[in-house]
Amino acid sequence: MMVRPRRLRQSATLREMVRETTLSPKDFIYPLFVKPGHGKKDPIPSMPGQYQFSVDTIVQEAKEVWDLGIPSVILFGIPDRKDAVGSRSYAEDGVVQMAVAGVKAKVPDMVVITDVCLCEYTDHGHCGVIKNGKVDNDATLELLARQALSHAYAGADFVGPSDMMDGRVAAIRTALDAAGFQDTGILSYAVKYASAFYGPFREAAESAPQFGDRAGYQMDPANALEAMKEAWLDVEEGADMIMVKPALPYLDIVRRVREQCLLPLAAYNVSGEFAMVKAAAEKGWIDGTRAMMEVLTSIRRAGADLILTYFAKEAAKVLNRI
Repeated sequence: MMVRPRRLRQSATLREMVRETTLSPKDFIYPLFVKPGHGKKDPIPSMPGQYQFSVDTIVQEAKEVWDLGIPSVILFGIPDRKDAVGSRSYAEDGVVQMAVAGVKAKVPDMVVITDVCLCEYTDHGHCGVIKNGKVDNDATLELLARQALSHAYAGADFVGPSDMMDGRVAAIRTALDAAGFQDTGILSYAVKYASAFYGPFREAAESAPQFGDRAGYQMDPANALEAMKEAWLDVEEGADMIMVKPALPYLDIVRRVREQCLLPLAAYNVSGEFAMVKAAAEKGWIDGTRAMMEVLTSIRRAGADLILTYFAKEAAKVLNRI
């Protein structure tokens, strides 16, 4: 007797009935960039369809995102000025703090996450305080906790530490709890690699390091066991959800973390992954829509519960038509 798996592939309806991995707008978290000013929606050249927004326009964008069925955004800030310690990262009138308040006022049920890191706010572009030419881990923790606390006061539902300092989840959890923000969650960038795929983001967030690189605190791309160590440390320190970043070159890591961790797992479909698909589609080398959906499905298939992706709006429109 011949086994015929093709029987289950004979029509679109049948293929959908037996599909193992599903994709929905509710799986997406949409990254947004906020800058000073009013009425601004400045294109990001290396990320077609993505923009730097002012607070007023980002609020309108968040409402559009919500209306597409996307439940969450993550906010990245571009400050009005930078200094050695990133002091605008925790300012009460900072762009992220104002954007959080604006989005929560306009779309109260949306889950608003904030990026917690100093790289966008420091004049040297590194993710922490520089001492003797290196990022000082422990001196940075106090500033990260202060930044996270300012986001909580503004109304953030979750804070997302992306800096990769040792002990930062515990420091942030302690600060939030001490200030009465026991219900503010932490989405930890637990497994963040020193990747070449961040290039367009650094243009978007204006956060490229002015000297050296971030390999001294972000993970070596060759390491897998270390990923589990980082994930478990953040779980033990009080993270509510954890993340693997980037997604596509590290789908094996997404799978490993999913198999060993009980917390909700996010994966970041980063700027370079987005830009590659967009560039190839623009050249006519690939079907951009099909490639987008295949990429997002692969991340879900690997085990991610949530996907941070610049494709979120575009993919949601496709899914809503299905």
